[in-house]
Amino acid sequence: MNVDTIRAHCLSFPHAVEKLQWGDALCFKVGKKVGGKIFTIVGLDDLRVCFKCTPEAFAELIEREDIHPAPYVGRYKWVILDRLDALHTDELKELIRLSYEMVAAKVSGKKFGKRKTSAKIGAPSRKKRRG
Repeated sequence: MNVDTIRAHCLSFPHAVEKLQWGDALCFKVGKKVGGKIFTIVGLDDLRVCFKCTPEAFAELIEREDIHPAPYVGRYKWVILDRLDALHTDELKELIRLSYEMVAAKVSGKKFGKRKTSAKIGAPSRKKRRG
């Protein structure tokens, strides 16, 4: 898999945007162009890819060669692949899709206009009382 293939795959998701950050990091985000949440990062100078995993996938992946907990965010179950071909193309695409879905689920309410339905305890009701 190469950078162009990863880029096309990441941008195929709804509300996905890209932004070059931190010098050579091509970040793929869910949400608005400013302030979206990252779901995949591709290092362009030193070709690497980084993405969020489930705890189970994280535990399995870091046992493989050329895959490690990502610097700074490994504790949040992000992995980094030292080589773009550390995983088969289909497996990498599936893991990036899952990363997108996990991140999108967290930002969907904030970024895409959905309102939370749970009321705060002790908050005044908006219904008028009939008296």
